[in-house]
Amino acid sequence: MNILRNDYTSSRSKSQSNSRARIALTIGDPAGIGTEIILKSLADRHLLGLDTTFTVFGDRRYLGETYDLLRNHNNLLMADPDSIEIVDICTNEEISLGIGNRASGAASFAYLDAAIAQTLSGNFDAIVTAPIAKSAWKQAGHDYAGQTELLAERSQVDDFGMLFVGKSPHTDWVFRTLLATVHIPLSEVTKQLTPELIEQKLELLRRSLLQDFGITNPRIAISGINPHSGEQGQLGREERDWLQPLIDRYRQQHPNAQVTNPIPPDTMWINPAKAWSDRDRAHLGYDAYLAMYHDQGLIPVKLLAFDRAVNTTIGLPFVRTSPDHGTAFDISGKGIADPASTIEAILLAVELANVRKGNS
Repeated sequence: MNILRNDYTSSRSKSQSNSRARIALTIGDPAGIGTEIILKSLADRHLLGLDTTFTVFGDRRYLGETYDLLRNHNNLLMADPDSIEIVDICTNEEISLGIGNRASGAASFAYLDAAIAQTLSGNFDAIVTAPIAKSAWKQAGHDYAGQTELLAERSQVDDFGMLFVGKSPHTDWVFRTLLATVHIPLSEVTKQLTPELIEQKLELLRRSLLQDFGITNPRIAISGINPHSGEQGQLGREERDWLQPLIDRYRQQHPNAQVTNPIPPDTMWINPAKAWSDRDRAHLGYDAYLAMYHDQGLIPVKLLAFDRAVNTTIGLPFVRTSPDHGTAFDISGKGIADPASTIEAILLAVELANVRKGNS
């Protein structure tokens, strides 16, 4: 398999199983851009040569309608739904492009639920999920913070996390950021940031770097919680009272992992920016970063890697990746949706699935 442009794994672990990876793709909310970016991705040259099987979970009708609508649109390159293996999950209600509602939410939930069930049954090695609308899920009676939480619930795991991965087109450096807390109000962040949570996330990250990326001696940077990482207790005491002691203990327990002291949040992302843009300074980047809350981690990810960032859920019994953008209802059906992040998500899923196969 030759996908050098998207080789997210460490050169220290290249063992792969001879059996081909089996990837399930969900189309997400059928009123959004999911059908368009899936069809565009499956026609991309970087995917066509892979020794991999792809199966799309969704309503064949909506895939066909998108294809018919857009195939003559400015010479768009898209896969013909008739050439794709599809698990056809029909909906009984009409859904219109650009209008996310209860019906589209129920449909996107059904697509993902079916893909999870078949993957847990051993039919697939990875799931790549196109975007859904959380509000549409709620209208359909599915009260989840997002797809990640449904994946974890169905897999019966409590120890999971959202790791964002992007490979620089300038330096080939891979930017990996794990969020300690995710979709919660900012006012709740300090209530949830406990020593137990941070130790759990740090260990989850270390295991994922080994299991999924083949990195045996990881370099992990940890963000502070408060401005200036607390300024020795003057701007907050969390770093001084429990975060630094936790890191000291973790280093003793895992001597193969190089873990930083809490880095002030306003300066933590300077070296990743240099590693992303300057090949001569790529060595300044760490193998992974642990951010304390959603925006602290995702502002730099989206600033540097907006069209290349991939969301992968670590801690599941299978690989799950997703493009790092939303349903884009406002441009659905217009032929202008960019499949770049979805292509990256699929390529990363293939890479991680093959690493897991090689380690099994």
